[in-house]
This record gives sequence, structure tokens and C-alpha cells, in this order.
Amino acid sequence: AMSSNLKELLKDYKPYINGHQNMKKASVLIPIVKKNNEDFILFEVRSKTLRSQPNEISFPGGMIEKNETPITACIRETCEELGTIDSNIEIVSELDLFLSPADIIIHTFVGFIHDLESLNPNKDEVDHIFLVPLSHLLENEPLRYKNEVRVVPNKNFPYDLIPNKKNYKFKSGNYDSLFYKYDDYVIWGITGKILENFLNLIK
Repeated sequence: AMSSNLKELLKDYKPYINGHQNMKKASVLIPIVKKNNEDFILFEVRSKTLRSQPNEISFPGGMIEKNETPITACIRETCEELGTIDSNIEIVSELDLFLSPADIIIHTFVGFIHDLESLNPNKDEVDHIFLVPLSHLLENEPLRYKNEVRVVPNKNFPYDLIPNKKNYKFKSGNYDSLFYKYDDYVIWGITGKILENFLNLIK
């Protein structure tokens, strides 16, 4: 009986990310603006008074709330931060999921903002916005630094339960930091990682 029950239990399962229940989930938009037939990416400089990452450069976006899909969160947050309405945003595609070692999953969308003039950025969250020509980002490689991500075992880790006991070799991983420069702006951190994913897809 169990095997048929298993089929029933798993038949509509949609795979996601192992451990996602304990991770924060966010949604961001890579906003494309067309001016004089050229594509620009819009970035935000976060307000100096924000508790989380003041003065950092970011894409519009934020946490996905309980009853939301990633795309509705993306549009809601973009509207709130840029002071616009959803009919001004045309989502083109979802990009790759971004997984941070700091337990955050970010859903990324790319889309057009049609009317730049009508934007009224929310001063509580956004100090100002700026545009970078897509061509500049495609033509200029970022600075790249390799960082290491390591497992630091719990102080009560049960070494007696595993092979090689205290000599067990935990695998370490790499986490690149990228720095894209434009005028006096430096785009880095998670925003830099998401930007790189987009640029690689369109190169």
C-alpha cells in the first residue's frame, strides 16, 4: 500500500531548493530603460537611513511575503520603491535563482520600465536612481576576487559518528566578489552577482 501512497504524495511536487524553509526569500527586478534607442539598466542607491545596507547600490526588490508569488513580490516592491504602477513594468523573463551562502534565495526578473519620467522614487528607501548603459557593462569586465566559503563545525560536532573522526576533510567552496565600476558608482555584492548572470545570458 505504501508504494501507491508514495506516488500519490509526490505526484504534484514542484522541486525548488533543499532547505528553503529555513531561508529568506526575495525577489528583484533588473529594470531596463530605453532612451534614444539605447538600453540602460536602472539602479537604486539605497537610502542612508535604512537599517539594512544603507547607501548600497541595488536593484528594486524585497522580501517575498507569505501569500505572494516571486513575480507579484517583484512588481509590488518595484512599484513601492520607484513610485510607479504595474502597467509601467513589462516583465520579460525570469533569470536564474541566486543562492547566497548567507541563507537567502533571490528570484530575479528582467523587465522594461516604459516611462522613466513618471517615476517618483520613495525617499524613505531610495536615495536616488541612476542609469548605466548596457553597452558599458558588456564591454567592461568587472574586478573579480575569489573568496572561500568554509564549514565551521558546531562546537559539539559528533566526530565519533563519521569516518576519519576529527580528521574529516570538509569541502570548501568559492564565492566570487565582482566590482563593476561606472562613474563614481561601484556595483558589487549580490547585485553584482545578479548583474553578471544577466550579462552572461545576453553576451
